[in-house]
Amino acid sequence: MNVEEEVGRLKEEIQRLGQQQPDGSYKVKFGVLFNDDRCANIFEALVGTLRAAKKRKILTYDGELLLQGVHDNVEITLLPPPAVAAA
Repeated sequence: MNVEEEVGRLKEEIQRLGQQQPDGSYKVKFGVLFNDDRCANIFEALVGTLRAAKKRKILTYDGELLLQGVHDNVEITLLPPPAVAAA
């Protein structure tokens, strides 16, 4: 699986597990993602996929590296897709 494909799958999983916000973003805690069985089966390196998505400005979270246990309560925010300009 390539990085773009993994980031796309990550977006789907955050939408499945997270709470939608009024601005169209989704929020989920790292511990919820990390401990989800489906995510464990999909992502070989969840933290690496999160970092790649953050670098692409698809999502945001505090800190650089998230560790299971220590950062379970860190909120990950999937940013809303950019608005399409009206023609």
